[in-house]
Amino acid sequence: MTLVKWHRDDRLPQFSSFFEDFFNDDNFFLGNKVIKRTPSVNIVENKDNFCIELAAPGLKKEDFKIHLENNLLTIETNLEEKNEEKDERYTRREFCYYNFQRSFTLPSTIDSSKIEAKYDNGILNVNLPKKEEAKEKPARQISIN
Repeated sequence: MTLVKWHRDDRLPQFSSFFEDFFNDDNFFLGNKVIKRTPSVNIVENKDNFCIELAAPGLKKEDFKIHLENNLLTIETNLEEKNEEKDERYTRREFCYYNFQRSFTLPSTIDSSKIEAKYDNGILNVNLPKKEEAKEKPARQISIN
């Protein structure tokens, strides 16, 4: 078996890079908005909790579904946009679908009964509080008997 390395055909650079750019582009056009296909995520840890910050501008809080099963936290969105114009001679219908799903395996130190989520200014914040026994304890002096 012979290995063959694929080289982009440079004779028609605009056309040859079209498919490459299309499938590798991380942007998605929803009507007149540009949305990233997979939202960027920051995970922040402090002494009391973890916080997941998911950047998803242009969406509404009703567009998200968050569920937890066996320490697997899943955030997903399924959006559908329909556009229809009617005129005497033609009908134009446009359909646009956008969905993503991000899953996070939570450590056993998370108190799953107290997880909260808030969507504000294009950022979904999911607060994951730590159990009391997992929180850092202050340093203390131990006396010698």
